[in-house]
Amino acid sequence: MAHHDNMRPYMHLFWAKAQPYGQPGPERIHLLEHHLADVGACFEALMRIPTIRKRLAASGGIHHPDDLHESVVARLSVFAALHDVGKVNVGFQARVWRNEDLGGKPKPRWAGHDADMVPVLMDEDHETAGWFFAALGWWDDAISSWDERSGETVCALFVAALSHHGRPLKLEGGRSRNPAIWRPFADLKPAKYVKRLGRLAQSWFPAAFVSDAPPLPSTPAFQHMFLGLCNWADWIGSDERRFSYCGQPREDYIDTARNRAKKAVEAMGLDLSAQRNSFEGVPEFATLFGIDGSPNAIQQAVRQTPLDRRLVIIESETGSGKTEAALWRFARMYKAGLVDGIYFALPTRSAAVQIYQRVKRFTAKLFPRCTPPTVLAVPGYQPSTVATPIEIPPYDDRSAGSRPDLIPWASEHPKRYLAAQVAVGTIDQAMMGALRVKNAHMRFACLSRNLLVVDEVHASDTYMNIVLEALLDAHLGAGGYALLMSATLGSVARHRWLDHGKRAAGRSLPTLADAVEQPYPAVSSLGADLTTVGENDRKKRVSVTASTSMHDFYSTVRLALSAAQNGAKVLVVRNTVGHAIRTQLALEELAVDNDTALLFAVKGTTTLHHGRFAACDRAMLDARVEELLGKPRQPGGQVVVGTQTLEQSLDIDADLLITDLCPMDVLLQRIGRLHRHSENSRPTANHSPQCIILIPDDGDLSPLLKRGPNPNGLGPHGRVYEDLRVLEATRRLIWEHEEWDIPKMNRNLVERATHPEALEAIVRKMGEEWRVHTNQLMGGRIAEGLTAANAIIRRDKDLLLDNPDVLFGSAEERIRTRLGDDRIDVSFDLPPDSPFDNSLTIEKLPISVRWLDGDKVPDSVIPKPMEKGGFTFSVGNRFFRYDRLGLRRDD
Repeated sequence: MAHHDNMRPYMHLFWAKAQPYGQPGPERIHLLEHHLADVGACFEALMRIPTIRKRLAASGGIHHPDDLHESVVARLSVFAALHDVGKVNVGFQARVWRNEDLGGKPKPRWAGHDADMVPVLMDEDHETAGWFFAALGWWDDAISSWDERSGETVCALFVAALSHHGRPLKLEGGRSRNPAIWRPFADLKPAKYVKRLGRLAQSWFPAAFVSDAPPLPSTPAFQHMFLGLCNWADWIGSDERRFSYCGQPREDYIDTARNRAKKAVEAMGLDLSAQRNSFEGVPEFATLFGIDGSPNAIQQAVRQTPLDRRLVIIESETGSGKTEAALWRFARMYKAGLVDGIYFALPTRSAAVQIYQRVKRFTAKLFPRCTPPTVLAVPGYQPSTVATPIEIPPYDDRSAGSRPDLIPWASEHPKRYLAAQVAVGTIDQAMMGALRVKNAHMRFACLSRNLLVVDEVHASDTYMNIVLEALLDAHLGAGGYALLMSATLGSVARHRWLDHGKRAAGRSLPTLADAVEQPYPAVSSLGADLTTVGENDRKKRVSVTASTSMHDFYSTVRLALSAAQNGAKVLVVRNTVGHAIRTQLALEELAVDNDTALLFAVKGTTTLHHGRFAACDRAMLDARVEELLGKPRQPGGQVVVGTQTLEQSLDIDADLLITDLCPMDVLLQRIGRLHRHSENSRPTANHSPQCIILIPDDGDLSPLLKRGPNPNGLGPHGRVYEDLRVLEATRRLIWEHEEWDIPKMNRNLVERATHPEALEAIVRKMGEEWRVHTNQLMGGRIAEGLTAANAIIRRDKDLLLDNPDVLFGSAEERIRTRLGDDRIDVSFDLPPDSPFDNSLTIEKLPISVRWLDGDKVPDSVIPKPMEKGGFTFSVGNRFFRYDRLGLRRDD
């Protein structure tokens, strides 16, 4: 059909999508009935994917997917197709009309298509409600015979379909009734068209209207999963690249829609039938991971854990191969048809970037004939290089699977990350599926078919733990599978994951005496006791020394320089960026002559390692530190100063570790970077691993209860490690044991520093002010718990009957901030050079909204170069500096 500049030929047609005026192309509008067919067909295509069908069935309490009757799927497809039925109102249709086409007649009042349906649904607009559902032709029969709750389930699922834009439809206190938009206008007759849509739905999905079909599942969890699948189907069916516009009625269009939907789910990597048909089985362990040798003890223990265990926890020391154990389990679960893919969740962006290449190599080995893309689910990073932020181009389905450099559909937008078959990202991306944020239901539906792996699960705080519990409850409740990993998980945390909520009969927490006797390394799962695991041949005896020089930067630097002068690789890990920078500057001040070669540098520029660098620079920092301290590593001494970024996921090996005092679980994580690779040669003085732990000047932590200068992240005013009880318990264990046998002592050390009995003993010894501190901690955690509970989607709440309790609203911004997803990109006009490589430019820098103090970020900021490299810039009244030491406020 030819393009028309004049809209009049279209004013008798109901449209769903329209091109802007003057835009070239064969079609101006896409008919509403055609878009409804597209989305209904996409939902139907999703339901042809076995694992997705299983998850929806499980959400409805149906434990065998074959029991999800075809008539039930057809009825759900009808609801999915009717997701945009609200667009029949003339207030919506008039959006694309021009005033000159109306002959001076005023346009109908502007209207939407979902919120404006609410007065009709709730019978507040009696006039429209009186004819709307009758016009469908079959609604009364559906109300009386499709469910066992007198139509409540039918209505709830219809509400779910109308909520396809990513938030549950608000049924109370929303738009006021507006019957005028539902009356005929010009050539449009809404009632007549609703009748047509009702007849079309019957012809598209005839199985929905058989008389002997089983009732629709009525559980709220089923409604929530259906909402997510509708959201997903609408997202797929709204892609103009696959569902091109058709501006004239076609009685056979449903055939076109079904063909397009089938191709869409294939091109997007959702239909795995071809991949499964070509799957050659799980290769041998050595082949799969490109290593010599056999699986170690922890990997064998995971291998022997039955595949039908929905939640598995791996506890083993850092560097013992937990990642490979998880991936090996996924390979076997995929072969068994239990999962379609894997989402590997890490605590930080940098950790995700580090693991990404390992998972990508594994994927290529597991699927050599039909390799799916491995998605890096970290906004702003390009999967092929993970070096620079990019604008992701459109996905071209015509060459899908034939061009290895194609960016997969799941990478085009963060909301789609969880739709990837194989993805590596941050835990917050998965948690978005459990929180009251837009498109959360779609995220969850996408994730449900995959194995969820959460690394370093011990690293979460109260808020994150509660959100993760909610996610796991929903994921397991939908028949999904999860695997948690930790090097330092205490019994309290393990009890929370395995015994909380409805998953167990409230078993009591083990006593401290029992907890320290539990095996380590270990594998545990729902409904099973802790499995004892043999040693992993990674034993080391670490000399542990306390030094009261936490705030004496020059003393700390002298220790590091002296060791490096004797050929040692030295890691200096500080709790805060501020202390890390002060340490680096002191190091540079004391380094003279040949000592400068001992300092960490990127392309000749001396620097340190922390999280406040641009993506391109951070990639260079990571690569350089692994080059200097990895396996194999360059000979000679080296000092690398940094923060917690050095303790997570980087494959680095130090001869000497100097670290600030931190909680025991974090300290063991840092010690995991010490003597990591036995193959590396070491200077004589560091033949045995040594860890020097920096504590406050007199070793007394009590002053940290009061606000004071330079707390270095410790205590209630330090904002990093607030629980002084855990820090005091850790400090005492440092003095008590001069040598730590790792991993033999791991369980004992963690329990004696984190178990409630151990912490209560600390409080009794330290006095009343520590009791006050405990009460403040508990109060804060209760508040955090309530905040988290209010932010979680209640999947036990009915979308119709309990609607006010599931609404999303202004909390979304606070939720994202709490997850650390509050960073705002500052874009630069004339992007400045990287301080490490003038061939690279920095187009954007992420800044926390907390640093901006409410100042609005302009579209672009003008950077001012500094004489010695780097640049300064301002946002509102706030001034910033970025150079070889990273980003900091220039106050």
